[in-house]
Formats: sequence, C-alpha cells, structure tokens
Amino acid sequence: MTGCCNWPKITDRYWINNMDGETVSRIRYTIKEVASALEEAESTLRYWEGEFPDIISPHRNGRGVRSYSEKDMDDVRLIKYLIRDCGLTLEGVRRRLKNNRESALKHAKVVAYLKNIRTELKSIQKALDEAGKKLTQ
Repeated sequence: MTGCCNWPKITDRYWINNMDGETVSRIRYTIKEVASALEEAESTLRYWEGEFPDIISPHRNGRGVRSYSEKDMDDVRLIKYLIRDCGLTLEGVRRRLKNNRESALKHAKVVAYLKNIRTELKSIQKALDEAGKKLTQ
C-alpha cells in the first residue's frame, strides 16, 4: 500500500546501524498521525493492537508512547480493510490472516489503488464540468 496512499507527515527519524554497519533511517509515526491517516479513532487502534498483538506491535519508548513504522501502518491498514470494507468479524480477520495473509494483503492493495484512481477520476470530472460550465456561459 505504500506509495499509493496518503501518509501522514514524518515526525521522527530513528537512525540505526544495520548488520553491515551502515546507518539507515527509520521513519516512525505517532498514534495520532496513524489514526488521522486511516480516519480511525486512536482508541480503535489501541483496541486492534490488543486484539491482534502478533500483527500490530508498534514500538514503545520508555514512557510507553507508541511509534508506528511503515510495516505497522500497513498491518493496521490491512486490518481496517478486512473489518470495515470486507465486513469481517475479529475472528474472521484472524482466520483470514492465518490462512491466506498474502492474498488478503494483495487484495487490499488493489482496492486502495482503485480507490485512489476513483478519487482522481472524480476530481478530473469535476474540473471538466466546471470548464464546460464556463464555456456555455
């Protein structure tokens, strides 16, 4: 889903050394930014985190403040898609992810991509309608 969806602004960069000793940046998001980007309540994200601890596990600092990575964002987005768009129950989501996670992820990415195309087409249609109105005046 990365690249085709609007992401929240970058808040922090954590610099780490990978196995080869190279310095790599890791981008993290606060729970407020994730909730805003996914149009969900922060309490919903915390609830899903409790229901799917093996899937959603944001890093917590010493004060317990959550910070979500790109992978965490994708995992939450997948769970949101399965619950909100597909209408699955929490147990249904668990079964789907256990049996065929890759297929669910691919399907969610395609749907997100198509929704973005639809949004773009609507904005083009609106611009064309406005241009047509100006020409007829």
